[in-house]
Amino acid sequence: MPDSALLTTSRPRRVYLAEPNGYCAGVYMAVKALVWMVQIFDAPVYCYHEIVHNRFVVECFERAGVVFVDSIDQVPEGAPVMLSAHGSAPDVVQDGEERAGIVIDAVCPLVAKVHHEVKRRAAKGFDIIFVGHEGHDEAVGTMARAPSNITLVEPETGLAGFSPRDPGKVALFAQTTLGMHEWEAIRAEASGRYESLETSRKSDLCYATTNRQDAVLEMSSECDLILVVGSDNSSNTNALVRTARMRSAAAYRIDSADAIRTEWLDAADVVGLTAGASAPDHLVREVLDRLDPTEGWSLFRVTEEDEYFPLPPGLRSLLNSLVSTVRIGFAAPSNGKGPLDYDRRVTATDALAKLESFPSGQPALPAAGLLGVHMVGQPVADSGLVED
Repeated sequence: MPDSALLTTSRPRRVYLAEPNGYCAGVYMAVKALVWMVQIFDAPVYCYHEIVHNRFVVECFERAGVVFVDSIDQVPEGAPVMLSAHGSAPDVVQDGEERAGIVIDAVCPLVAKVHHEVKRRAAKGFDIIFVGHEGHDEAVGTMARAPSNITLVEPETGLAGFSPRDPGKVALFAQTTLGMHEWEAIRAEASGRYESLETSRKSDLCYATTNRQDAVLEMSSECDLILVVGSDNSSNTNALVRTARMRSAAAYRIDSADAIRTEWLDAADVVGLTAGASAPDHLVREVLDRLDPTEGWSLFRVTEEDEYFPLPPGLRSLLNSLVSTVRIGFAAPSNGKGPLDYDRRVTATDALAKLESFPSGQPALPAAGLLGVHMVGQPVADSGLVED
């Protein structure tokens, strides 16, 4: 453990856990999809870019035989490949289809919606402002949808340097994981400058991004310190830190409980805790255990989330075909149910736990066992978080 990540000796009096926090529907979908790929195919399975931006999730998949690549050229011909939740450029999708044995695109539906809006406005000759972070996977994939019509604008710099060909034909879209205040500032600036500005009918920002930021905004006024669990390359995680600091709260991003510094807690009577949309549940539990508040902890709930995104269409078709083949081959009776009927009841935590129970480099389920927990319809595993 590094010197800067010391065991805590100071204990806060109370901890508030933001609700909602952690995994969103897009992460659930992407993680479960890649677990299925590991179950179906012999290792290695390839994934273009990190499936989600969390190093613990990525390392879990690497132990199971997943190889993450930054170029489709790194995928051996005929190998299975998954495209990450952040969205991929059209040429990446095409190269994958030409090179790989099977390609499953796990793009988040909310990112795909922005792709559609960008392509539609570009086809009409609009100049497009895209508010996002240079080099982020989502921004790269979105910009590639209309490279000659789109300009990336960093939220910190505003519209400086943007000059449309026709001020009457300007559209504005955003990376789904921005801070709400960042998006609103750019939208206000653009609306004031371009009278006929076009945007999406609904906000481009992900529901999970806004819900988690709302929780942090409300919680910050009650807390001396905000801790945000998530990896440093997670845009929505970093946005939570910036959001907390807007209310003058001390706020820090941590990968895990081991990153908590004792000096942060010296003057922290009440600590607020949240997690980015790709952070695993067990990391939050470990932080609660490490903080060990003297008067316990409680949920700070601002809303309920029940969004659900089904597995990618290509994977759904593949699973249905495999289930039919297994049933025919084993002369198994059918109850009319398949793995997709139970998918909503299985969490990303469930899926990763099942993945970890099998030896590295081996498929998690043999062909005859494809049905697994999904077929018997086990209830969603409890997170283990019970308020004090």
